Amino acid sequence: MSRSEWFPIETRTGKALRAARWIAGLTWVAFLTRECVVNGLPFDREGIILWMGLGLLAYSVGRHPIWLLWVAVDFLPFAGVLIAYDYLRGLSDGLGMPTWWHPQVDIDKALFFGHEPTVWLQEHLKHPEVRWYDVVVCLCYFSFFFLPYLTAGVLWLRSRADFYRWSLRFVSLSLFGFTIFALIPSAPPWAAANCTAAEVANHPSNAWCMYYPDPHRHGGVLGAMTTHLPGAHPWVERISTRGFFELHLKAAKSLIDKGQGTADQVAAIPSLHLAGTLLFCIFMWPRLNKWWRPLLVAYPLLMTFSLVYSAEHYVTDCLAGALAAVLITLAANRIERWHARRKAADTLEAPSDTATLENQCPSIETTPSSI
Repeated sequence: MSRSEWFPIETRTGKALRAARWIAGLTWVAFLTRECVVNGLPFDREGIILWMGLGLLAYSVGRHPIWLLWVAVDFLPFAGVLIAYDYLRGLSDGLGMPTWWHPQVDIDKALFFGHEPTVWLQEHLKHPEVRWYDVVVCLCYFSFFFLPYLTAGVLWLRSRADFYRWSLRFVSLSLFGFTIFALIPSAPPWAAANCTAAEVANHPSNAWCMYYPDPHRHGGVLGAMTTHLPGAHPWVERISTRGFFELHLKAAKSLIDKGQGTADQVAAIPSLHLAGTLLFCIFMWPRLNKWWRPLLVAYPLLMTFSLVYSAEHYVTDCLAGALAAVLITLAANRIERWHARRKAADTLEAPSDTATLENQCPSIETTPSSI
């Protein structure tokens, strides 16, 4: 006799709950689609977390009531990161810490035999019109604003243990980066290109010259462009959003430009864009099929190119971000192994071998999935 014959009521109830879950999910998709059509894609992190949380709540319809509590509790750390950022992004002024304007330029020139990478790239690649690689740079740059939260949402659905591991790493990396921003504020290339050494001699964090490009400054602290493509502006510009025009997302570009104008402008070291990207690739390396690994290698390299070419970050910033991602990963792995050993010691019976311990809390060398 089949299970449906033994438990007809349970089966009907289960089907009704699954139907309710589908209805809730489709309703969520419909409202999200409407939001995108009317107001554009939710690029702000608060909006992304809100919509992702609503989606997970829809997925939880018909499940055990504790699921609803899990959705709220599990994503509190991400909300905490946003609150911390909103607080810390203005803290550097209150602390009175001097802003770095010159060291990044000097290190980049030393690494590239006297050439400043951002200047060189815009000299040879920046056209007056948007090119295909400007679109790629734009998409790569803004993928960071979605990636950590979408990763968290997918992991929460697939494996809450992996969700906690990712949450530990991402939240730790973010708080570490925000702390450095407050203690060691540093100007990005686009700002250094707009200000001369005399204008930033007192290491200001919000110099007026940052917001008024003037070609007569001849490249400012960053250095002047010695050549440029016909029709292109002969000075370094912040061009991370220009690809939106080609994508017919002018409204999104305006929203992002406004957001960039109100965010902390001297939060460049370490580059959280590169750090978060590399953290994601390291985390997913053992969890994805080996055929994905070339993309996991290419993604941080493309992000570095995008950040440097668009004048958002120096190579030095990216190297600092990469170092931060590696250190956070190593620290998280050590914490998880320590927790696994402590958990094993608290049980009545010790694990039979080391494999049991690794299964309880796999490290970065976890066996890849079949994704």
